Amino acid sequence: METDCTHHDSAAPEAETGETVPKSAPTPLPPGTRLLHIGPHKTGTTSIQSALFAAKGAMAGHGVDFPAHSRHPMEAALAVCARPGMMGDARPTERHWQRLVDAVHATGRRTSVVSSEFFADAPDDEAIARIVGDLGRGQGRGQGRDQSRDQGRGQGRDQGRVHVLVTLRPLAKIMPSQWQQYVQNGLRMSYEDWLEHMLRKAPYEKPNPSFWRRHRHDRLVERWVRVVGAENVTVVVVDDRDRDGLMRTFESLLGLPDGLLVPVPDMANRSLTLAETEMLRKLNMEFRGNGLPDEVYSRMVRGGAVMHMKNACRPAPDDARITTPRWALEAAAGIGAEMAGRIAAMGVRVLGDPALLSVVPSVASAEETASPRIDPGVAAHALYGALAVAAAIPAYPPASVRSVHQTPSKELVRVLGHRVLKRLKRA
Repeated sequence: METDCTHHDSAAPEAETGETVPKSAPTPLPPGTRLLHIGPHKTGTTSIQSALFAAKGAMAGHGVDFPAHSRHPMEAALAVCARPGMMGDARPTERHWQRLVDAVHATGRRTSVVSSEFFADAPDDEAIARIVGDLGRGQGRGQGRDQSRDQGRGQGRDQGRVHVLVTLRPLAKIMPSQWQQYVQNGLRMSYEDWLEHMLRKAPYEKPNPSFWRRHRHDRLVERWVRVVGAENVTVVVVDDRDRDGLMRTFESLLGLPDGLLVPVPDMANRSLTLAETEMLRKLNMEFRGNGLPDEVYSRMVRGGAVMHMKNACRPAPDDARITTPRWALEAAAGIGAEMAGRIAAMGVRVLGDPALLSVVPSVASAEETASPRIDPGVAAHALYGALAVAAAIPAYPPASVRSVHQTPSKELVRVLGHRVLKRLKRA
């Protein structure tokens, strides 16, 4: 796995400078293209997935299909990339991937679009070739999954119907958002310590080796170019100042009317505030310290407390936000400049302004930064979310007759956690 995030140890590919096209007027892809959006994470993926899913009926009227059965075919992408699910979730299987492949094949010669940021987690060229090969052919269920898998290996360049789209944002914007997302999956490390590990402590892969796999963007683009060719890759630099710019880019690439894709409000997708993240991080420390099962975390914490808190509570303008120190912003900008230069040399089409990847944003002063204090109402909503999940689990009589007062607190927490897990499995 590539881990050195501070420099690249090989020369940039010998290729013509990539085409930089104004983001307002990208050339549409040929009819019948299968557009594969691979993210990576925190680059507008959820918003575009929600907009595509909401408009799938309208898009079909213009010859464009959204074949996934849900807004985000996460399980399919995780399965083909051999990645586990979120902490405590069931591991996706080959069945999830084949269901998506069959749905894509059913679109025939029509244009289609598939989007999942987890495709960026493809571990090697063989996995990428399989993804492109499986999606690129038009076979149905009865024509052989093993044959499909074998033919996809090493032959991605022959699958010209698949065009890969990579969306990028500055690392300075990605880092705080990705950290709080890792906390939602059990991370216990503070933001400052996490930045130290990701930016200063070789081999830059602890505690989250997936971060640079996803966000060393030049290497991500390079991996997919090796398989599909530069002519089949488009890179979009997202400009946060243009809120609907990514929607318009997708419309242009897919040949859709301007304004067909519209944002879909989704409070569940919002980032946590600093106080909310710190509350959850402390809970993660207690959770791990008491040895509770991961399945309990998935259902009661992430699916209960966190989900209800995000849905019910809208952050106030004066809530403390996650603030990145200047040294980390400068380091991120330096890496961004290097990544932009290497991507430009790969010969891929670049939409948007690559200079955005190396901008050093201003840093709020200590006086302007509010202290992370959790609102009692927010804490109450989080607690209620966990209780609501627990209340929905059928009650069963306890197997032990030992008095609660005779049980040490840590053992009691473990016992209760395992009993909740048993109820979850029966529910």
